[in-house]
Amino acid sequence: MSLDELREEIQTIDREIVELIAQRTYVAETIAAVKREEGLPTTDEKQEQAVMDRAGENARRFDVDDNLVKAIFRLLIELNKVEQRESR
Repeated sequence: MSLDELREEIQTIDREIVELIAQRTYVAETIAAVKREEGLPTTDEKQEQAVMDRAGENARRFDVDDNLVKAIFRLLIELNKVEQRESR
């Protein structure tokens, strides 16, 4: 593959990553609405830990640095929590 083809592939992957983040954000917003309706707290440490554990497992399965993957997921979780708090 040429450099231009490889860069195009990266652009496609980047677009897919953003699309997946948008999908995840939508589901997280739906979860926030359910939590509000049911009077549940914004933070669920047990669930957050389960997400982090899965992130680490998936990172290792795909031979990606699990610290990097966990950092990304920690950021996604924190952003979702901020949005949940602001929507209450």
